[in-house]
Parts: sequence; C-alpha cells; structure tokens
Amino acid sequence: MRFACPWALALAPLAWALAVAAARRGRAAAMAYPAGERCRALAPTRRARAARLAPSVLLGAALTLAAVALARPQRIAAVSGDDDRGVDIMLAVDSSLSMNAMDFKPSRLAVARDIAKDFVRGRVSDRIGLVTFGGAPLLACPATVDYAALIERIDELEAGMTRTDGTALGDGLASAVRRLREGAAKSKVVVLLTDGRSNTGAVDPLTAAKAAAALGVKVYAIGTAGRGPALMPVDDPRLGRTVVQINDDLDEELLADIARITGAKAYRAKNRDELADVFAQIDRLEKSEVRRPDLVAVADLHAWPLGSALVLLLLEAALAATALLRWP
Repeated sequence: MRFACPWALALAPLAWALAVAAARRGRAAAMAYPAGERCRALAPTRRARAARLAPSVLLGAALTLAAVALARPQRIAAVSGDDDRGVDIMLAVDSSLSMNAMDFKPSRLAVARDIAKDFVRGRVSDRIGLVTFGGAPLLACPATVDYAALIERIDELEAGMTRTDGTALGDGLASAVRRLREGAAKSKVVVLLTDGRSNTGAVDPLTAAKAAAALGVKVYAIGTAGRGPALMPVDDPRLGRTVVQINDDLDEELLADIARITGAKAYRAKNRDELADVFAQIDRLEKSEVRRPDLVAVADLHAWPLGSALVLLLLEAALAATALLRWP
C-alpha cells in the first residue's frame, strides 16, 4: 500500500489537538453554571469520566481517519508483462501489368491479395507492412499492428498502380529491407512475391539481397506464375479491351539466389492452393520474443477511512445529544 498525498498524515496530530481543545472548552462551559462549585465537590465516577472523554475520543479518531482519507491510501497490484513472440514482416508484392494474367483465377494479383490478407489475419503480435513495385517501388503501408488498415491497403493493390513499366525487383526488395532496418524485433522477414524477372530499376536484386543479409533480414521469395503461356487482358487503343498471350518469364534462379543469400527459401506457386500452402509455411516461421512492459494497477482506498470517519462523527453527535448530554 502507498499514500498518494502522504503530507496529509501530518494533520493527524492536529486532529487530536483539536479534539482535546474541544473537550476543554466543553468543561469550561459546564463549570460556568452557578451550581458549578457544588458539582465540583462531587467525586466523579469511572463511568462519568468515561462519558466525559468519549466525545473527545470519537472526534479525535474521526478527524484522524479524515486525515488518512485525505492522504489517499492506494493498493498497488503489479501485473507482469507478457513475453509475446513477434516478427517484423514486409510484404513486397509485384504489381506490374503481367500480374493481371489469368492463369490464376481470376488473376495472379487478385489471388495474391486474398492469400496475403489471410496471412495477415493469422498473425497475432507481428508488425507487418506492404511495399508494391512495378517499374518503381511504392510504400503502401508502413509496418504496423493495425491489421485492419493493412488489409485495406492490400485490397487497393492493382496491376500498374505504380504507373511505371517493367519489374524493378531489386528496387522493391531494397525498399522493403530499408523499412525493416529500424525495427526492434530480432526476426525480420521480407515476403517477396513476383511473377517475372527483374528488367529495370537502379538496384541489382542480388545487391539488395546482400544488404538484407547484412541486416539480418530473411527474404522468402515466391514466384507466382503457372507453367507455360498465360492469357492476360489489356487495353488496346484501337481494339479496346482484349486478351493477349504472355510467356512464362519467371526467373526462378534469381529467386533461389535471393533466398539462399538471406538464409530463407524460394518457392514457385502455380495456382491458388500452392500459393496458400507457401504462405502457410512462411506463417510457421520461428518467432522472436517481444516483451510487453509491466503494468501497474492502482486501487484507491480512501473511501474506507472516510466512511469510518463519518460514522464516528455521527456517533459523537448522537452521544452528545442523548446519553452524554451534560446536566449541571
């Protein structure tokens, strides 16, 4: 237990001084009655002495309890912090135009969005963010535990949203790694998802992978494309909305090198079920410990001494008005 305002306890001696002064004032008033000399000649009984002291004792005790209440006694209950296990994760998702390919139903990017959202919902104490890239990287959501906000950003992913041509895989990876650099978690992970090969950008993908390894970031590289050609809708200036065939251009060797350099794994998912299985495997990553701060619960106890003080004051007043009323 502790007192929030311990200085108020210094009022307790003053409370008893006031009670003694009140008692003396009462006796002086009683002796002023004309028959006072005759009363003084009578030897007081033990019961009479107790009756004379009772109001002063009750008043002193009541004022002391009031001082204790004013000091605000508090009960302290410490709640130890929990050791949660969490990972800092950045999703780096390719949003180049080829992610509209329909070998995944309805499209590669639509399936990637669905699986990524399920992955986020399954995490508990991780900070997760989102980077997307086409010909340039774009931070869609910084690492956060606000999963509802992150899922909204994932829902907004669209092929071609960076308004740049090509696949800057190295730039996208470097951007995701940079966002993890300041994180406090011991385990840091990039989930890199692409359907093609790096063909533009300022950063070589292997250079970005080496930077990730130097910072202790593991990169799980996922190739999202079926085997062989795939159909993809495009907007043609002359023909309008049409469908074209694109070749399988996934650079599996590069993805394997990125994963190897960072101590992670590379995967190829050729359909929705395989992509869901890949994310399920990544979900079973070893988790790092994150310490929650200790919490302190404080309960105010001033009501008890204050209530007791009121009871004693009422009792003192009742006794003074009835049984202890002085008759000269």
